[in-house]
Amino acid sequence: MKIAFFSTKSYDKEFFEKYNQTNTLTFYEVPLNESSVRLAEGFDAICVFVNDKVDASIIKILTQLGVKLIALRCAGFNNVDLEATKKANISVVRVPAYSPHAVAEHAVALIMTLNRKTHKAYNRVREGNFSLEKLIGFDLYQKTIGVIGTGKIGEAFARIMLGFGCKVIAYDIFQNQNLVNLGVEYGSLDEVLAESDIISLHCPLTEKTHHLIDNQAISKVKDGMMLINTSRGALIDTPAVVEALKTKKIGYLGLDVYEQEENIFFKDHSEEILVDDTLARLMSFPNVLITSHQGFLTEEALTQIAIITLNNITAFEQGQKSGNEIEIN
Repeated sequence: MKIAFFSTKSYDKEFFEKYNQTNTLTFYEVPLNESSVRLAEGFDAICVFVNDKVDASIIKILTQLGVKLIALRCAGFNNVDLEATKKANISVVRVPAYSPHAVAEHAVALIMTLNRKTHKAYNRVREGNFSLEKLIGFDLYQKTIGVIGTGKIGEAFARIMLGFGCKVIAYDIFQNQNLVNLGVEYGSLDEVLAESDIISLHCPLTEKTHHLIDNQAISKVKDGMMLINTSRGALIDTPAVVEALKTKKIGYLGLDVYEQEENIFFKDHSEEILVDDTLARLMSFPNVLITSHQGFLTEEALTQIAIITLNNITAFEQGQKSGNEIEIN
């Protein structure tokens, strides 16, 4: 099949070319949107990432161009209008799990860095400053960790925190029996919010989870708690979190995703003025750590993303099911 890749970086090209066997791959650095969609002309399928725009207007044009398949090289699909794809008879496939450990371990890295302030210590020592002032952290041992969303990534994260000797509590619509067997306690969302020293978000973005962490939720958390989000930016009401940081209701914030990341993340803006005032305000806090959606960026994860995506495409071409189709009733 002829496949057009959008929003590609050097690592996308490297791993997809490594594992491709029969398809013709064309890589575009530009994201999929109204300005770039015509680049899909002449292709059987397109491959998109988390911030590509696949709404009804884009899908209408893709249909006119003859595209039959949208292959997501990620787990989330909130950026795709599934109703429109169904009407257009365009199939959608995704990578539901690549390396849950990659994202889970990145969440732990954010926790450890925020807690022990290793990023600040690194900069100090490089400048010849060996002072330990203002670098006090806390023991993770016996702290209560709240996990919201206990799918494969949430489970991997919970297992790591259990290894630290933490008490892990969780909220999900469906309980993960593997975690129950390990001693993880499930409770209501309010209970997890109220009891956790650290809350880590690992749930998909849906209408029900949009702004899950808003003013009302924040009012229920412990003073000075740590909030970690490596899932989707819009799980958090960012202005509400900024206010909570200012009042010290939230004591630490670690983000690998951001609600308005679409035109910011994955690009070098070092020589530009940051026009996003909310992000600029977040970056001004000494107790905030932001990474630019790199949780998935491990060799193992990139390998699985490429292999599973290509297998999804091959199955579609052969009229078979890969098991990774996104279907709506």
